[in-house]
Amino acid sequence: MNGILHGSKIRTAALILGIILSFVVMVLSVVLGYTDTSLSMAIEAYTAFNGSNEHLIIQLSRVPRALVGMAVGISLGIAGVLMQALTRNPIASPDIFGVNAGAGFFIVFGVTFLGITSIQQFMWIGFLGAAVASGLAYALGSAGRGGLTPVKLTLAGAVMAALFASLTQGMLVTNEKALDEVLFWLAGSVEGRKLSMLAAVMPALLVAWIVSLLLSRQLNAFALGEDVAVSLGQKTVIFKFVAALMVVLLAGGSVAIAGPISFIGIVVPHFARYLVGSDHRWIVPFSALTGGIMLVLADIGARYIIMPEEAPVGVVTALLGTPFFIYIVRKGIFQR
Repeated sequence: MNGILHGSKIRTAALILGIILSFVVMVLSVVLGYTDTSLSMAIEAYTAFNGSNEHLIIQLSRVPRALVGMAVGISLGIAGVLMQALTRNPIASPDIFGVNAGAGFFIVFGVTFLGITSIQQFMWIGFLGAAVASGLAYALGSAGRGGLTPVKLTLAGAVMAALFASLTQGMLVTNEKALDEVLFWLAGSVEGRKLSMLAAVMPALLVAWIVSLLLSRQLNAFALGEDVAVSLGQKTVIFKFVAALMVVLLAGGSVAIAGPISFIGIVVPHFARYLVGSDHRWIVPFSALTGGIMLVLADIGARYIIMPEEAPVGVVTALLGTPFFIYIVRKGIFQR
């Protein structure tokens, strides 16, 4: 698959355009919503702050949620690429394989039984939950005759997602206080997130972004098959461990700050491949930009669905992603 964008110059220009577009959608996120604001008002909120309601909303709500939405979208887009490449399964993503559900379960467990309240604690326990869910799904998918296959791994991931979701709901039923604290978060949302929350997870996300970009050449070799990658000198065991660790950082950090947002990790890599083909040196950055743009636009749409109230952005991404997921499954390409 070559994609519709041919040549390094055209792809570079498209990448620059994507960066510009990402800034544009963040500006739209800052100025659009129930409270009327403008670009000039957003600038004045930082250059000539007057304490008005609009300036406070821009500083304390709109700008943080735009930055959080972009960071989470980038992370989920890259995580989807890594998972699909590692498993050679085009419907692999943190939500489908139970990684998000595992992180969410551990965080709710921490809130319910350990009294966890800080985002730093959310982050570390989210990483642990993502790692446990990933390990269990991989182990279950590898068990039995024939070893690991895309179909078995998909089923194992679905089992893990259902298991952790059920356990999470069970805990919330028995603890009404915890339910009030995490219900909106569980649906996936960037509303009300503070810059301090983003700052807590940003170091881990930045490391994962950079390492994922550095892994892109090895992803190309691994995509040819593990035997071919070994023959080319790749240390596949180390490569898979590092790539899996990046998925844990990306998914765990995203869930800690925004909750389990679905379908970004499935849709975005396919769109990137449609644009640039099968070269992961381009797929990774294009998926990052597309994921960020898609999540911020979904968040903007979530503000208008039931205005004056807001829908969780996870609901919007699910509405957008479900038809695409059905399309992939009906084509049966995950069985190849």
